[in-house]
Amino acid sequence: MPDSRPILFFDSGVGGLSVLAPTRRLLPNAPIVYAADSAGYPYGTRSEAEIAARVPALLGRLAERYRPRLIVIACNTASTIALPAVRAALDLPVVGTVPAIKPAAERSRTRVIGVLGTDATVRQPYVDDLAERFAADCRVLRHGSAALVALAEARLRGEEAPSEAYRAVLSGLLDQPDGDRIDVIVNACTHFPLVSDRLAEAAGRPIRFVDGGEGIARRVAYLLDGAEWPDSPVPGEAVFTGPGVDTESLSPALVGYGLIQIKTL
Repeated sequence: MPDSRPILFFDSGVGGLSVLAPTRRLLPNAPIVYAADSAGYPYGTRSEAEIAARVPALLGRLAERYRPRLIVIACNTASTIALPAVRAALDLPVVGTVPAIKPAAERSRTRVIGVLGTDATVRQPYVDDLAERFAADCRVLRHGSAALVALAEARLRGEEAPSEAYRAVLSGLLDQPDGDRIDVIVNACTHFPLVSDRLAEAAGRPIRFVDGGEGIARRVAYLLDGAEWPDSPVPGEAVFTGPGVDTESLSPALVGYGLIQIKTL
C-alpha cells in the first residue's frame, strides 16, 4: 500500500518553496505539507535564543499533527541555530539547509565569494566553520539583508520591486573591500533563489548565484529511496501558523508549487 505520510517542509515564510520545487521534480508523487511560521516571521531579525526555543517546539507540534515521514527545515537561519536540537527531539529524519559555501568555492575563479543571507545566518559560527573547511583559500565576504527577504515574499504575492531595490541589497556585498572581485554569491537564505534572476540583473556584471536547493532535494530523495508513493500527485497543503497572511495574493504562487489547500493553524 502507498504510504500517505507527507514530507513536511518548514520555513518562517515562503522561502522554502525554493527547496520544495527541486524536491517535487525528483519525487513528483510525494504528499507535501509546507508549514510557514508566519507567527514568527521573519527569523532573520530574531535572536538566536528565540529561534532555538521556538523551532524545536513548533516542529514537535507539527510532527505530532501531520506525522511526516521526513522533515526538511528549508530555512538557513533555523537550520544553523536549531537543527541539532530538532534532530535530538524527533524520532524521524530531519534534513537541514546550510549555506552553499563549498560549491561556491569550487566555482570561483577570483577566489572572492559573497555570502548573502539574513543577519542571523551570516553571523553564525557555523558559517565560519564552513568557510574554514571549504573556502580556506578564498576571501569570504558576508552581508545580511532583511530587505531581500521582504522583496522575495512580495514577489510571491505578485508585487515586483524596481531594480534599484536589488542593487541596494547587493551594494552591501559589492561595496566592501574586494567586493569588486566577487564572482560567485551564495544565496544563504532560501528566500533568495526566488529572486536570483533579479539579483543577477541588478549586479551589472557576470556573477554566479548558487544555493543548496538541488543538493537538499537529492538528499531527501536518497533518504526516501524505496518509499512507496501514491500512483499520481496529490494536492499539497500550505499551513501558516498565524493570522494576517495575505493568502489570497499568495494563492496563485502556492498553486504553482502544487500547494492547493491553504490553512491557518
